[in-house]
Amino acid sequence: MNNSDACILAIESSCDDTSAALLKGHRVLSNVIANQLVHQKYGGVIPELASRSHQKNILPVVETALKDAHTDISEVDAIAYTQGPGLPGSLIVGSAFSKSLSMALNVPLIEVNHMQAHILAHFIEGVHQEPPAFPFICLTVSGGHTQMVLVKSHFDMKIIGSTIDDAAGEAFDKIAKLLGLDYPGGPLVDKLAQEGDASRFEFSKAKVDGYNYSFSGLKTSVLYFLKKSIEEDHLFVEKNRSDLCASVQANIVEVLMQKLEKASFDHDIDNIAMAGGVSANSGLRKALLQRQETLNWKTYVPPIAYCTDNAAMIGITGHFKFIEASFSGLGSIPSARLKF
Repeated sequence: MNNSDACILAIESSCDDTSAALLKGHRVLSNVIANQLVHQKYGGVIPELASRSHQKNILPVVETALKDAHTDISEVDAIAYTQGPGLPGSLIVGSAFSKSLSMALNVPLIEVNHMQAHILAHFIEGVHQEPPAFPFICLTVSGGHTQMVLVKSHFDMKIIGSTIDDAAGEAFDKIAKLLGLDYPGGPLVDKLAQEGDASRFEFSKAKVDGYNYSFSGLKTSVLYFLKKSIEEDHLFVEKNRSDLCASVQANIVEVLMQKLEKASFDHDIDNIAMAGGVSANSGLRKALLQRQETLNWKTYVPPIAYCTDNAAMIGITGHFKFIEASFSGLGSIPSARLKF
């Protein structure tokens, strides 16, 4: 067998989505995701409920991925799974299942860093005509992380900036809750923002050194502004929700882009990529494309299916690790705060 054409079964269970994918080399044969709607009524992910749902979903999801890929389990050459970062209970479910399956099939086990996988999603066949050339800078934005990463090769990555408090996606969700929107709120903010006036309201922007970010101040700024405005007009949010969403989104996008421009200039790199769930945000995508025109950046954004948590990105990372024979043992422990 040619190592570059190995069949990888990938499993992702870092948060509240259970996903399995089959990859043959760079090519995705199937990518199945089971969402957990149980968290909506709580306004956020409940870790215990998430791990229980993973236990219920993981076998059907894997079986469906194999069926969709027209692949028999005996054809699998390796199992790749998310080692971290993520919710401890959720990670343990995916880890235990993957290790058991690896033993049963007698195939190598590959542990994958979830944040590296978001970046390497750019190398899935069909995502771009040509993947980003090294070196490139990747802005990885999600509900749990906001990182700026200097990528020199598939596994030579350095975090040059990150949030010192809330992630951008977390800020979107928390502010959405203040605006009376359901969870997850980020996509709803994005949808309403497209109907609103982004210049209507001004909110604070944290001044942080280097390429680091801070979004907790924005959340507080919106909280106090709403409190005062609602005291004057109890229907203020209902009357102005679209403009509020547009103004909040513009604030977050501007902060993200300012630091990204600085990093591009300082490192003399014009290959710029985005990854993570928040890279599905239409305002952020539009801002990146505008820089492609004004700053001559070569920009790369995956399709939305590969922005949110999915097993295909775990599989492509497993593909590159399989080529290097970078396998892991059964004794490796999932890590909620796994670093590069």
